[in-house]
Amino acid sequence: MQIKKRVLCPERLRQVPTQFSWIDQSLVRQHYISRCDHRALALYLVLVTVSDSQGLSYYSDHSLERMLRIDQSGLIQARQQLCQQGLIAYEKPLYQVLCLQPPPSTAPSPRAGQTLSIKEVLHQVLQKGGQP
Repeated sequence: MQIKKRVLCPERLRQVPTQFSWIDQSLVRQHYISRCDHRALALYLVLVTVSDSQGLSYYSDHSLERMLRIDQSGLIQARQQLCQQGLIAYEKPLYQVLCLQPPPSTAPSPRAGQTLSIKEVLHQVLQKGGQP
């Protein structure tokens, strides 16, 4: 059975505001959302909402802790999780919400002694942040 979509509350239909933020569907489709805990996702929601067109914002730790009702340790862990997942970059006081990319390949690394193409070597180096 196919579900017919219909607007349930026409008087409250969403409209694009002048200061529009978006959440990329890749957050769900590429399983980022399942790799983050609720504190990290709450922080991500705030950062996506308040960031400018380049994804930049500079809310203080104190403001974010108060807004999200978490302590300093919780904020630090949430921020680290988002950085590790490649969702944000952080350099105090700046946050940048990053473009979502496909998760790193889960293909096994070649065993010692196997030959790699230049393309494969460069891909591995770039994934490691330029470290050989």
